[in-house]
Amino acid sequence: MSPLTALFGRELSLSWGRGGGPLPALAFYAGVTTMLPLAVGPEPERLASVAPGMAWLALALAALLSLERLFERDFEDGALDLLSLGPVPLELVCAVKCLAQWIAIGLPLALAAPIAALALGAPTALAPLIALCAALGALAFAFAGGMGAALALGSRRGGLLIAVIVLPLFAPPVIFGGGALTAGGGAGLLLLAAWTAAAVALSPLAMAAAVRNALD
Repeated sequence: MSPLTALFGRELSLSWGRGGGPLPALAFYAGVTTMLPLAVGPEPERLASVAPGMAWLALALAALLSLERLFERDFEDGALDLLSLGPVPLELVCAVKCLAQWIAIGLPLALAAPIAALALGAPTALAPLIALCAALGALAFAFAGGMGAALALGSRRGGLLIAVIVLPLFAPPVIFGGGALTAGGGAGLLLLAAWTAAAVALSPLAMAAAVRNALD
């Protein structure tokens, strides 16, 4: 087994195990979906108009729940020092952590997004597009959120600091994803895919630099 494969298996196991898996994020997502009709009223027309956007907002907020544990647990037990000295470059370690986070938490949330939107009255024809946009958005949230988690590493009240850092970074995918659902794909979907690709390509560099700074 290669070091990269072993690292990916470890991170995926931690995301499902000590991280609690997708259940807390899915429970939060279900709670937001359930409370929305209580806040805006039960009228089907009103709910249908806000359902896609609310599904996106809930996805972004649910993605925040597990970011604090992305690096903090390895930082506390010394595993992060070993990973930084191992055969896998630290940039790739950070990317693998975010990818495992996306698979364990982001993808289940993406699968739940069309269910939540349809429950709120969104058109059935939008379900595949909602799932695709949510999967791309969750990937962007994982990598952009990883940047916030790395920058907040070792600080007190890290969860609050992570939220302050990453919420502005979450705004573009929310805007592009909402635009894609409103227009039925098109330019919004392309912009979302481009932003996600940029996050996947550039975030590991920033994460590795922040981790090195925290370890020093």
